[in-house]
Amino acid sequence: MRLLHTADWHLGRTLEGRSRLEEQQQFLDELVSIAEQEKVDAVIMAGDVFDTVNPPAAAEQMFYDTMARLSDKGRRHVIAIAGNHDHPDRLSASSPLARNLGITLVGLPGTEMYSYGIGRTQEKLNVCALPYPSESRLKEMLSETGEELQLRNEYDSWVGKYFKKMSGCFLPGCVNIAMSHLYVAGSNESDSERPVHIGGAYTVAAETLPEAAQYVALGHLHRPQNVRRAKTAARYSGSPLSYSFSEAGQSKSVTIIDVEPDQAPEIKEIPLSCGRPLVVYQANGVAEVYRWLDEGLNRNAWVDLSISVKDSIAMEDIQNIRKAHKGIIHIKPLFENSPSQETAVQKKLPIDELFSKFYERQTGGGTPDEKVLSLFLELISDEEEERSAAE
Repeated sequence: MRLLHTADWHLGRTLEGRSRLEEQQQFLDELVSIAEQEKVDAVIMAGDVFDTVNPPAAAEQMFYDTMARLSDKGRRHVIAIAGNHDHPDRLSASSPLARNLGITLVGLPGTEMYSYGIGRTQEKLNVCALPYPSESRLKEMLSETGEELQLRNEYDSWVGKYFKKMSGCFLPGCVNIAMSHLYVAGSNESDSERPVHIGGAYTVAAETLPEAAQYVALGHLHRPQNVRRAKTAARYSGSPLSYSFSEAGQSKSVTIIDVEPDQAPEIKEIPLSCGRPLVVYQANGVAEVYRWLDEGLNRNAWVDLSISVKDSIAMEDIQNIRKAHKGIIHIKPLFENSPSQETAVQKKLPIDELFSKFYERQTGGGTPDEKVLSLFLELISDEEEERSAAE
């Protein structure tokens, strides 16, 4: 049978207040085309459907429309799980209606094995689906002390026990896979993931992924990559669009898995052509910027522009540059003989990390929990939407 693995759509996400909905719709259209052209039997969406727990209505409409198109009136199975950015109950609220179209929406961790008959191959597909398993969503405290190393060990232990238990439901003669929204230690992340515990306590070892599964479909990290040291084939499909300038130059893709019962899968990437590229451009002076604009380079890109200057950039130049290229997000001066400032500019922290540092200073060392950070990001998203509407 043939499966399509995708994740981390982040529908509704903006880029510094600029809407990406048009680009996201381009991706969804391309995804449906790939599913049809590749004659996919089932689609696996491994979390972070939306960018916030309270997504804009347009993003939700895009999601429901795409699910219906992917399922092809129930002729193709589709299963999606909640990531850390999704509201688990909100994602699964439409399950009674979705189920009639062959669509499975899983919001919270549970112990159900999802099984599907694949008519084309006359085979059975078993899916162990683990949505993002935070302590609050598991409704249990994994560590009484809250000490990070202990919590990490307990978290890894919980995930390992879960997969071991669920693997007991896998059957010979079937295609058995697992899917989850997790951070696997040693993987490559980028600034745009914005999870609360990236690289922290909510981390699992590659060896913890279920060996009994023929393939483990993962979401959470935006760079497409195989998981090293896993005992079975495991992969992050990555995000369909570049969501921060740390992802500039990354190629985006979805993953196709050809797999038969009791056999190792064949995996291939299908490159995506949708969306505007993200470009980090450093110019040596304002004159070079004007030459770059005259040449029409990166015309369709979102641009993070840095300009090496001796003095501040004139406001007239800033206005002219922005007027000439609507996709320029940042215009940052790099002053000569100021390496510390250049380093600070080049290593601009994502908004959630800035908030965490601010919160720590204001509370004397406290750390914002997932609920507080999600609320902050939601407020920022609402402000960005209002600003975009005003513009």
